[in-house]
Amino acid sequence: MLKAATSKESEKTMSMDEIIEECKTFYISGQGSSSILLTWTTLLLSLHQDWQEKLREEVFNECGKDTVPDSDTFSKLKPMNMVLMESLRLYGPVIKMVREATQDMKIGHLDIPKGTSIIVPFLKMHTDKAIWGEDAKQFNPLRFENGVSQAANQPNALLPFSVGPRTCIAQNFAMMETKTVLTMIVQRFWISL
Repeated sequence: MLKAATSKESEKTMSMDEIIEECKTFYISGQGSSSILLTWTTLLLSLHQDWQEKLREEVFNECGKDTVPDSDTFSKLKPMNMVLMESLRLYGPVIKMVREATQDMKIGHLDIPKGTSIIVPFLKMHTDKAIWGEDAKQFNPLRFENGVSQAANQPNALLPFSVGPRTCIAQNFAMMETKTVLTMIVQRFWISL
């Protein structure tokens, strides 16, 4: 975006006002994703007290009882990341993605004519037993123990923020904000229904 502000190519140039508007979009989108993720994660932690206790123990070990974590600390919080990935899998902020084929194409044995709308139902895919196993509809953060790419039988099966060039640009902001707030919640509160 910053390169676009100084680009010599007119079709790639963005004005400062356009950049400011894009930054507002990042902030608002990230905050919306964060609030959805926090809502579902706190609900799941209230239902799964054992995971809540694991997170609390991890946070106390890495951050203490009142220190606000930084980005270096977040990389050490493995169970927290596992819980957040599982929350995103079960209750992601985006339930589907729609794309239109810009040309005739073939995917596997399927012919897709130009102009065809393709719907990728994330909610359905994220709970498909053929992809995630028999416990696909259950809360099981351990499936992410070896990372996101090893959690299912397809390495790109988790798509809460989409993938590729259309990946949500606010994804990193949303995750950092969520980890910060969840850490502070776990440090100070017990969550129950």
